Amino acid sequence: MKPIHENLSGKVAVITGGSGVLCSRMAIELSRHGVKVAILNRTEEKGKSIADQIIANGGEALAVVANVLDRISLENARDMIIEKFGRVDILLNGAGGNHQDAITSEETFGGENVKKSFFDLEENGFYQVFASNFTGSFLASQVFGSDLLKHKSAVILNISSMSSYSPMTKVPAYSAAKASINNFTMWMAVHFAETGLRVNAIAPGFFLTTQNRELLMNEDGTYTSRSEKILTNTPMKRFGTPDDLLGTMLWLVDDTYSGFVTGITVPIDGGFMAYSGV
Repeated sequence: MKPIHENLSGKVAVITGGSGVLCSRMAIELSRHGVKVAILNRTEEKGKSIADQIIANGGEALAVVANVLDRISLENARDMIIEKFGRVDILLNGAGGNHQDAITSEETFGGENVKKSFFDLEENGFYQVFASNFTGSFLASQVFGSDLLKHKSAVILNISSMSSYSPMTKVPAYSAAKASINNFTMWMAVHFAETGLRVNAIAPGFFLTTQNRELLMNEDGTYTSRSEKILTNTPMKRFGTPDDLLGTMLWLVDDTYSGFVTGITVPIDGGFMAYSGV
């Protein structure tokens, strides 16, 4: 059994996109350390599934339906969480993902005879991907920020990506949004530094999730050519697993471990960013 971060016991974490592959695992891990977890998700059934797992394991959890692009929805969620748990100590901005309308079919421009070029990307699709990854983090930080400031050692943890450092092909909206997350993380860290509210981010490398599975896996279960490129350029020669994020998450949310750390984005990428390709 992994050691317990006793300093986290009794704190309350709000996790947007909390039913996702990565964030659900982080929610369950926080609960193991005595954190009360509020799962925010657009779909009640998915959020409740994670909350039920936490409760079944002896933890405290609440599933709340909320849309990170709807301020009133977030405010209603906040009120429910405060009524249930009385406070908010940790905000994990995990909502995001990608959408087919904002993905090109080719990595580079190939002229007119392609299924979906840069010029075929739909404005609404592009906006939704950028907004769900960046604007949703901004709105959630605004809505929950005043409650975070009421408590010592409060933390905002944003979710970035390897694409924030060097944009991945095919996904311009997602890449732009994650680059914005890095910048916004630093801005908020400075803005709130004197209050004690710390703001950091983690940048997962390549993990198999619901949103990227079509890009990385063929229908027969084999890797796509895109996956082969990724693994070739990842020195550890594998995709990440949700458990690979947990140690960094715990370090950043526990002020007894990282109380003087704010404004950083930590890559968790198997060496991808360090590798030049030769």
